[in-house]
Amino acid sequence: MKKIFGDLAKEEQGHRETLEDFLTQPIKSFHFDEARDYKISETLDVPQLTTDLKPVEGIALAIKKEEDARDMYRALAELSTDTDQKKLFTNLSNMEAGHKAQLEDLYTNMAFPEVW
Repeated sequence: MKKIFGDLAKEEQGHRETLEDFLTQPIKSFHFDEARDYKISETLDVPQLTTDLKPVEGIALAIKKEEDARDMYRALAELSTDTDQKKLFTNLSNMEAGHKAQLEDLYTNMAFPEVW
């Protein structure tokens, strides 16, 4: 769990740097496919953040946070009138969707071990 969240935190720091660069430099080119969406998050309740959080609950919380970030970037892309800005937010949305898919894979394996 620590490694998974550490890796995601590094990617999120990269998103921050990308957005900061956008303010000071011309847009960089991104090439990301739209990630698959299992729609698992739509069936999950947001667990309360506590020190007693079970690993599967931590993954569920992370999925919801990635979903929120994806939706925020998608909305910013839709509101953008500048082509480069729209592309930036669309790519960030796709990256967040990829994180969500990765966490949903992990969640499925942890929450339903009897399937495997």
